[in-house]
Amino acid sequence: MRLATYNLLHGVDGRDGTAEPRALAAAIARLDADVLGLQEVDRAQPRSGGADQTAVAAEALGAEHWRFAPTLHGTPGPRRQGATWWPATGGPVGAPSDDTPAYGVGLVSRLPARGWWLRRYVSAPLVLPLLVPARPRPRLMLVADEPRAVLATVLERPDGRGLLTVATAHLSFVPGWNVAQLRRVTRWLARMPQPIVLLGDFNLPGRIPELATGWSSLARVATYPSYGPRVQFDHVLARGISPGQVIATEVVPLPISDHAALVVEVDL
Repeated sequence: MRLATYNLLHGVDGRDGTAEPRALAAAIARLDADVLGLQEVDRAQPRSGGADQTAVAAEALGAEHWRFAPTLHGTPGPRRQGATWWPATGGPVGAPSDDTPAYGVGLVSRLPARGWWLRRYVSAPLVLPLLVPARPRPRLMLVADEPRAVLATVLERPDGRGLLTVATAHLSFVPGWNVAQLRRVTRWLARMPQPIVLLGDFNLPGRIPELATGWSSLARVATYPSYGPRVQFDHVLARGISPGQVIATEVVPLPISDHAALVVEVDL
């Protein structure tokens, strides 16, 4: 089974700053993932052509089972620069029910899904300097945290021997706050059918997620920035799957985003 996590940066192509659904689909297709966790995903946003990016990813992979979970509605970004957004409510959604711009996380699966669950987490009450993508080069800006969420699904195992749980999350960039979020996420997921896999951008480097949770890291590789990875922010954590079951690990730099995609193939 091929598991992948990918922070899309709302589908921005680092070469020209555009966000085209066709380019996103081409990038996603290269991953050939059975289950894909997505972060920084747009839906009905003018900046990304109004696309439902989770649906684009699902079509590119030939996956029939997918959900998008908005963390906020409106225009993401610093409010002092004109962005207007408000925290999302409700559960994960599939086909669009309205055209309200949204931003959040997505989960796509080729395996049959038995159900979908969502937990929300409030933003940290802090504003911190953060290196953000900008043209012609990244720049340091004061950025306020945003609401966060973890989206989970229970899937039928590819070997037909029961169920497994897969979830995706994009955690806060605020040090300490993200560790607390991760611990709450794994405690919640621990009640679901094992094995359990958590995919995502945790904004935590190296072994910190593994040490903070006691779960197994299935990949210890740098994923950021995509044009020359030096640090690991993107992770695949597991409970009930050991590193010895990993067949292959691949860091995939793609034209889309400032994060490389991370693919892990496991033998269940």
